[in-house]
Amino acid sequence: MTTFAADVVVTLRPVINDPQGLSVRAALRQLGFAGVASARVGRLIELVLEAADEVAARAEVEEMSRRLLCNPVIEDFRIDALRALEPGRA
Repeated sequence: MTTFAADVVVTLRPVINDPQGLSVRAALRQLGFAGVASARVGRLIELVLEAADEVAARAEVEEMSRRLLCNPVIEDFRIDALRALEPGRA
């Protein structure tokens, strides 16, 4: 077994209103960043898991994301990074 680290990003679907994103955009504009056209707020979930190989690790992370980490009605997810860790670096 190999230890893997995965970064899963969960975001609201584009058609879903994002009040936090609107607040961030407004605040950035008030701070003088007038060029900010939009902002969307999501969350980053960092996982460390054991798997036989990278293919198995990716499949597990996708299943975790579908079953728990993401609400498929209003959210999408993507795996931004999946990397093997050196032994002892979990």
